[in-house]
Amino acid sequence: MLTVAPPDAIEMRANATFEALMWALARPGDIRELPEAGLATIAETLVDLECMVFADDPALRAQIAATGALQADDISEADHVFLSSLEGAEARLVALRCGSALYPDDGATLVAQVRHGVGQRVRLSGPGVDGVLELTLGISPGFWAMRAVLCAYPEGFDMLLVDGRSVIGIPRSTLVEVL
Repeated sequence: MLTVAPPDAIEMRANATFEALMWALARPGDIRELPEAGLATIAETLVDLECMVFADDPALRAQIAATGALQADDISEADHVFLSSLEGAEARLVALRCGSALYPDDGATLVAQVRHGVGQRVRLSGPGVDGVLELTLGISPGFWAMRAVLCAYPEGFDMLLVDGRSVIGIPRSTLVEVL
């Protein structure tokens, strides 16, 4: 008889985080709850030895380094980009990896802390969105203009926007219209 040890608390947290992230990307604009607030639990779940990671927070960089993942000195090298804020980040983010027509999966995943419910009103449409969905996010219209240029589906980058324990996913296939 094969016996398997029950999952420990770390594995259960990672599983719950992964499930929340996948549902967030499957249903763009819907708010999902993470088991813990912040970017650290997302990094713990997504990052492995094969990832190149950029993080602007020194504490998060140290946690990511402990996983053995490679640290990117430049955003353009990273598979996953963790930012504590998107404010004023447009100039840096134009270097995000967006994949290619042949390899769209080479696009980066941007994970950022963004206020939900305040700021710029946007309308989402596309795969996973039932018709259209309007929401308010603390992201400037300049960011959305930059994203529109970079995300010519199937190329682009996926986004996970975190506010405390809440996460909203916006995949590269989602059309974002600034209202």
